[in-house]
Parts: sequence; structure tokens; C-alpha cells
Amino acid sequence: MGSKACPWLLPVAVALLLAVAGSTPVAAAAEAAFDKNYVVQWGDDGYHLVIRGTEVNITMDQSSGAGFRSKSMYGSGFFHMRMKLPSGYTAGVVTTFYLISQPEDGSRDEVDFEFLGDKAGVPVTLQTNVFVNGRGDREQRLHLWFDPAADFHDYKILWNPYQLVMFVDDTPIRVLRNLTATVPGYPFPAKQTMLIRASMWDGSGWATDGGRTKVDWSKGPFTAGYRGFDVSGCAANGSATPCGSPDLWWNGGEYRNITAEQRAAYEEVKKHYMNYDYCGDKARFNNSVPVECNYA
Repeated sequence: MGSKACPWLLPVAVALLLAVAGSTPVAAAAEAAFDKNYVVQWGDDGYHLVIRGTEVNITMDQSSGAGFRSKSMYGSGFFHMRMKLPSGYTAGVVTTFYLISQPEDGSRDEVDFEFLGDKAGVPVTLQTNVFVNGRGDREQRLHLWFDPAADFHDYKILWNPYQLVMFVDDTPIRVLRNLTATVPGYPFPAKQTMLIRASMWDGSGWATDGGRTKVDWSKGPFTAGYRGFDVSGCAANGSATPCGSPDLWWNGGEYRNITAEQRAAYEEVKKHYMNYDYCGDKARFNNSVPVECNYA
């Protein structure tokens, strides 16, 4: 498990992560207006969600948070969202960017970025999770090597038939290869199309200190910024299978495995910044680990 030291006090690790960020081959995309690919899902009252062309602000107070979703569902792609988190005391505040299949029932697939706020001066926790056919319980948690409330950073999900990779800027923080063809029972979200979603909501029941530290509404309102509304994805309904075409750039050879340099940066993340990994929690799984943990 990783160190619990303040994440910006590890200059060697940070240097490696920044080097990877400067060299990773990721296709650039022009700024897109929110309305091109997204719609408001809830909190559409002119206050809790404010659209300013290529930027959206979500504000949460005691009456409501807000959320938005993509107009289309997707079966593969390289998705991203640039986010600036609320600052100061944010205990209990959950700010998200994620993919999710429809309907949202016991057989859903889901890929989560969840930013869990904390007390002033305590780093935000980034929790990721992957649901396959309704089963989650695959949480990983880490502290970032920068202050995510100070500026916008890019959070990315590469999802294709070969792998699922989650990035902070261009640094991989989670990798799940698709080994379903060779490993019985191996989980991978390969079949269902998913929406892109983002939201801010009250997670007082669990998000900070296991729910012991709640949202302090006197410290609010809490506001997060979102940018990056272009979408590089295969729009489809129902089955994701048609979106496996090698003609789609995110399915090409350079996106089928992470590079050696990316792997080194990923190992640094796990060593220095990750403070919980379900794969290391054998007590949770009857002194065993889920099958995918043997191939991490």
C-alpha cells in the first residue's frame, strides 16, 4: 500500500509523472461547447448548474447539487473531462466524472472517478471503481501529487476491447486489461454501451472518514468547474461490440497496451500515492482476492 505522506512532498515521483505527461501520445481535440455533446440531467435551475459556453460550473448547497450527461451512449472511446474541484473545507462533498450503462440496475457496467472532499488542509481522495454486470467492490483510493482545487486537470478514461485505463492528466492511475477470452470469470466491461456523466452531491453518509465527518453547510456553497466537452467515442446503443473496429484510432495498436514509460509512472502512483487497493484487502474477500487482482 502507498505512503500516507502529503502527496506534493515526493519530488522524484512527481518528476517521473510529469515526464510521462509530457510524452504520452494522446490525440488533441478542439474546445467544444457544452451543448454539442451534453445535456443537463438535474439541478437545471440557473444556479446549481451554470453553462458558460465551453465551461460549466456545478454548485452544491443544502438544497441541491447538480449533474449532466452525454447525449449519446458509447461503446468505446478515449473520454476525458477537465475539472477544477471545490476548495477549502469540502468534507462529505463528492464530485464525479464517470461512465455508466443503462438501465442503472443490478447488471450495469460503470467506471468511476469520484473525488471525496475532506477537511481544510487535508488532501482530497480520488476513488476509482469499476462495475461489471452490476458488481463493484473494486475501489482504489489515492491522493494526488498536486492540489486539484488550484487549477483544471484532465481526467481520462481509455476504454477499448483491449484495456481500460484511467489517467490523471497523462499519468495512468488504474489499468484493467481485457483477459476475458483466456481467464475464466475475469471481469471487463466489454458488452454494454455507456453514458458519460458528471455530478456533485452530498456523500455525508460515507465519503469522509467513513461517514463520520459530514458536509458543513456553513462552509458552502461548493463549486466545481468542468471543461473539455469534446468526445472521442463510438456512439452506439445497446451492444458495444460494433465499436471494436480497428479503424477507430483509440482501438489502434498504440492504445492496446500501456508503454513501458507509462507502466513505470503507474507503479510510482501505486507505490507513493495509493492508500487503499481492494486487491490488497484479503480480509474483505475471505482471505482471497478477486481473479483480476492476479493480473494487475
